[in-house]
Amino acid sequence: MQEQMLNRRYVGRGETIAYIAQDFADSFSIGKYQNRFIWDVVGIDFKINGIVSLFTGAWDIINDTFISAFVDKTRTRWGKFKPYLMWMKIPLTLFGMFYWFMPIFFPGAASNYLPKIIYYFAFNVINETAGTFMSISQTGLLSTITPNPEERVRLISQAKLFSRFLGEKIPEWIMGVLLDLINTNTVKWKLSNLFIGMGIATSVLSAAMTFWFYMVSKERVMQSVEKPSLIQGFKAIFNNKPLLILTLSDFFGGFSIGQSRSDYYIDVLGSASLQTIVGIPAYPILNLSYTWVAPLRRRFTSKTLWIAEDIWTDACWLTVFGVCSFNKRFMSRKFMIPTMAIEEFIEMMVYGLRHVIPDELRNEAMDYCEWKNGYRVEAMTGVAKSLVTKIQSVLMSSFSNFVLAKIGYVQGQKIGTQTDRAKWWLFALGTGIPIITSSLGIIPKFFYPINNQMRDKMYKELAERRKAIADRMQEIADEMPVA
Repeated sequence: MQEQMLNRRYVGRGETIAYIAQDFADSFSIGKYQNRFIWDVVGIDFKINGIVSLFTGAWDIINDTFISAFVDKTRTRWGKFKPYLMWMKIPLTLFGMFYWFMPIFFPGAASNYLPKIIYYFAFNVINETAGTFMSISQTGLLSTITPNPEERVRLISQAKLFSRFLGEKIPEWIMGVLLDLINTNTVKWKLSNLFIGMGIATSVLSAAMTFWFYMVSKERVMQSVEKPSLIQGFKAIFNNKPLLILTLSDFFGGFSIGQSRSDYYIDVLGSASLQTIVGIPAYPILNLSYTWVAPLRRRFTSKTLWIAEDIWTDACWLTVFGVCSFNKRFMSRKFMIPTMAIEEFIEMMVYGLRHVIPDELRNEAMDYCEWKNGYRVEAMTGVAKSLVTKIQSVLMSSFSNFVLAKIGYVQGQKIGTQTDRAKWWLFALGTGIPIITSSLGIIPKFFYPINNQMRDKMYKELAERRKAIADRMQEIADEMPVA
């Protein structure tokens, strides 16, 4: 039965294309330049932004628990997760446009203008609440789209590969070029108009692709007939060893202190599009890296690949940090462009592993919950994994805003005119410091409990149980009176 399940494909061609489209949509944005929007266009002070992040993050942590319990108790003829995704995606997309309209609502307002701060705070709270329903439901849907773990890995690999190949980063590339043209006065556009236009366009297009996936996708992993109680949900959290390891790894790695690397390219090297240029030589190897995932999984355990990718990536960035920190090399375009291009080429050899293995381990942990307890609580286990790290993330995100002021970064200053001290810190916060401060995250990975033998046993027994549940639900349906 297990062999039959592993050989069977549940997701058809049309749904596979839609799956790829939603993965494409997740990265089809200008989110990489969100800091520049808040700093240079909206004009929110670093410290105020840190306080807002602290409070909205705290609310996110509070609402996670009761929203996840609510979702886990959902049973409808459309599925457990699809109702939330179908009914909330379009309204949430329309509401999200109010984020990009802030420069219109508050033109030229001071960084501490109270109505602007209240608006920004209220938007974040409302968006965070609705976004929690969406993120919990989407994670659950992706984990139940097929009961075949091999097909799940294939879908993740295909989605990541084709998303890059089809140009999910095109908005970021265009945005980088246009930012450079505006900053050098080559194009006489308003920065605010650029962000409004690109922000709304990418939001609408990505929402359309994601909504299409929600419409055609199916939840194929059967839920237990009985709805799990809140106590059962908490029990599933505490006896899920794989989930505990994933959470501990995220927690120890979450002490990372850093800043977006795009800020280094803009404020130190003076060009946002340089980040795209240095990545061009690595683009072919990045795509090829997905073809190595399946053969490597057959030869090595997921745990081994998870650890190896971490070490490989950290070694790349620590090398750049050590080589370029001295003699002001980090400020030299002639030195940094080839150095960063070489780093990107070497690092991208494990790009496929980085974007497939962690996703599959998370799905595997949800299957482990079903195997261990006899029921699934995707929402609560997903929230449990993120709860501790969200608390930490809120604190670290707020801390990062205060770090910028501490290093002497001047908000709104013309690019390339920060002090040498601030420039070195921007380089360090984009390369070595995040790696050093998050290095403990690798330790829990060595204790991940699921090996190949346990994994085979788990999916064999799950296949038998799921068939029994399907047979029972069919019996219930047959016993119901015909209208």
